[in-house]
Amino acid sequence: MEKNQLLRKLPKMDELLNEQIVKLELAKTMRIIVIESLRESINFYRDVILKGEIKDFSEREILEDFKRRVEIKKQSNFKNVINATGVIIHTNLGRSILSENALDNVITVANNYSNLEYNLENGSRGSRYKHVEEILKRITGAEASLVVNNNAAAVMLALNTLCNGREAIVSRGQLVEIGGSFRIPEVMKFSGANLVEVGSTNRTHIEDYESAVNENTGVFLKVHTSNFKIIGFSQEVSLEELCKLSVEKRVPVIEDIGSGTLIDFSKYGFTHEPTVQESVKSGIDVVTFSGDKMLGGPQAGIIVGKKKYIDEMKKNQLTRALRVDKMTLAALEGTLRYYLDEKEAVKNIPTLHMLLSSSNRQKNRAQILKEKLESKIHTFKFTVEKDYSMVGGGSMPGEEIPTYVIKVKNNKISPEEIDKKFREAPLPIIVRIAKDEVIMDLRTIFDRDFNTLVDAFVNLSE
Repeated sequence: MEKNQLLRKLPKMDELLNEQIVKLELAKTMRIIVIESLRESINFYRDVILKGEIKDFSEREILEDFKRRVEIKKQSNFKNVINATGVIIHTNLGRSILSENALDNVITVANNYSNLEYNLENGSRGSRYKHVEEILKRITGAEASLVVNNNAAAVMLALNTLCNGREAIVSRGQLVEIGGSFRIPEVMKFSGANLVEVGSTNRTHIEDYESAVNENTGVFLKVHTSNFKIIGFSQEVSLEELCKLSVEKRVPVIEDIGSGTLIDFSKYGFTHEPTVQESVKSGIDVVTFSGDKMLGGPQAGIIVGKKKYIDEMKKNQLTRALRVDKMTLAALEGTLRYYLDEKEAVKNIPTLHMLLSSSNRQKNRAQILKEKLESKIHTFKFTVEKDYSMVGGGSMPGEEIPTYVIKVKNNKISPEEIDKKFREAPLPIIVRIAKDEVIMDLRTIFDRDFNTLVDAFVNLSE
């Protein structure tokens, strides 16, 4: 059929709108999405006709193309994914998964009016921070607290409040890159603090801080290197030493503790990570940390410490620009309540549960999933082997958590092809590839994901 004949064959918009499949779609989908999809389908067929890439077509094919486009447009840009990588706090996949308490709180405040900034006792305006301040004080032992939108913002606010136009003394070994090219020196620059580096990359002494103090010194800044470790010939100044110098020189100490650890992981066989409580107890004036890493809550920058400094930050105009919304506060409160009892936190906060669940449990789960896969799929080879999960999120660098994985091989489909198909699935599956094998780590896979994984391999086999 010639191009002109094919072009004349293209149906008009009004004709397509009268088709039953389109009418059914109009009943459940916004009209603008239906119209756009129809127009795109018509234009697509017009283009392939003009390019000579098609010899004939039917109206049914146009409607099938329309249906596909509608389904794509109706999907949210945000998608649930199955994290089979074994990286627990996976920054690219949304970091920590919220607990049931946190989710319930979010739904409650999102679905109703709330007392976000209303004091129910006296009927006047209240503070949004009161909803989490008391529980943060109780858990950490601090005098006061404040929450902003992430830890970089928390550091910037603290420095801007206490050190704007003055000098912040920090060890060279702590000038870290947080991630995504955000670096402590740049954050300090935007805060208005002037960076003064002391010591060397691997060794810093209390005398280095002391000799750098002058009349323009605003704060001592200590940054926990949570995303890397310096080993060998190294030394850093302890919290106790820095706090003692702080009192002598009347210079406040700000500590960026990073990952926000509220329990001592060394009790569970991990390398010791400094806890927020330890920093507060040592006398640190201001401690900042993340809400969505080791704490296991929503993205937030949490500031705890001496009341006089926190009160100053609350009055800073930056606080309004950096403040968190009601859903973040609701999720944070729901997460923090579990920390009133450490056993409840480990049991109910998904991040902690995944970190601390035993490798034997992962082995049993791997065997169950392997049996499910082998019962329906015969073109792939599945093996259960020991491996290591990672904490992720710039936390506990080098910490390897014993786990069990399922390794997948197929003689006809490459690991890269499997990875691509899985990422394009309705419920995307994110895997690891190593030594020409697809690897699925059970530690970050939920039981509810098993059937989806089986279905994904069935589709690959067809």
